[in-house]
Parts: sequence; structure tokens; C-alpha cells
Amino acid sequence: MLTINKQSGIYRLENTQILRGNIKDIWDFFSRPENLNKMTPDSMPFEITSKNLPTYTYQGQIITYHITIFPYIKSNWVTEITLVENERLFIDEQRYGPYSMWHHEHHFEQISPQEVKMTDIISYKLPLGELGNLVAGDLIIAKLKEIFTFRNEYCDRVFGRI
Repeated sequence: MLTINKQSGIYRLENTQILRGNIKDIWDFFSRPENLNKMTPDSMPFEITSKNLPTYTYQGQIITYHITIFPYIKSNWVTEITLVENERLFIDEQRYGPYSMWHHEHHFEQISPQEVKMTDIISYKLPLGELGNLVAGDLIIAKLKEIFTFRNEYCDRVFGRI
């Protein structure tokens, strides 16, 4: 289930999905930066530009990307993995990119022997204050909904629908 709301100029997206599998396998998939592109719609070209990335995400890791936000609007994006709690949680935060603020929590919880609850919580702020919200707020919400709809459908195919 996906919700997006705004309070005090900060948007908050929350997406929860139940995946079939065990925490070890699901964590293994989501903690590999190489899998990010698989979960991103073709309408949003996305390329990791970091060289020599290790197999797994680790605390303090810097990852650089080149993304196409909308047709003809491209951006470089730099995130840092600020927290990793193995098989439970990792957080990425934008250091440079299209948002004034981006904080993305990835939570994983084994809720039965073959079910994992995955919850994403993203807090973000658009640049240019209220002007940014007026010009791009609804477009960004629509784009994030598209991304998470695609990702949820992809995960249903890969892990099996619950």
C-alpha cells in the first residue's frame, strides 16, 4: 500500500509490500546496488555511475547515479548509505541531486516463515520551497507512484504475489 502526504513542506511516502520468501534472500536482493535498475521503470532511465561498487551495500557507501527524471530532464544524483542493520534496515540519503532533501528508509521484517514485510519510508523536500511544490509537486508524486507501482509489480513477479 502506497501513501504520500505533506506536512510542514516535507513530503512523506510510505509503501508496504508483503513478499514471499525468507529475510536472508530478500535482504540479499535489495542490499545489492546492481539490482536498483531492475526495479526502475524504463520510462525513467537510470544508470549507476559509481565505479567498482562492492556486491553489498555498507554504511558510509557513496553511490552516484545518472537519472532521467522526466523526458529531457536529467540529473546526477549522489546518495550515501547512512545506516545498515543487517537483514532489518538500511537508509540512503541524498548528498547531491534533484531534491532539497531525500531520506529513504528500507525496512524488512520476517512476519511468517515465508513472508517478509518490506516498508519504504521516504521523506523528501522539493527545491525552491512553495514555488517548487506548485510547479513540480504533483508531477513528482505521480512519478514516485509510477516508480513504486512498477517496483511492486516487479517484486510480485520475482518473489511471488502474496
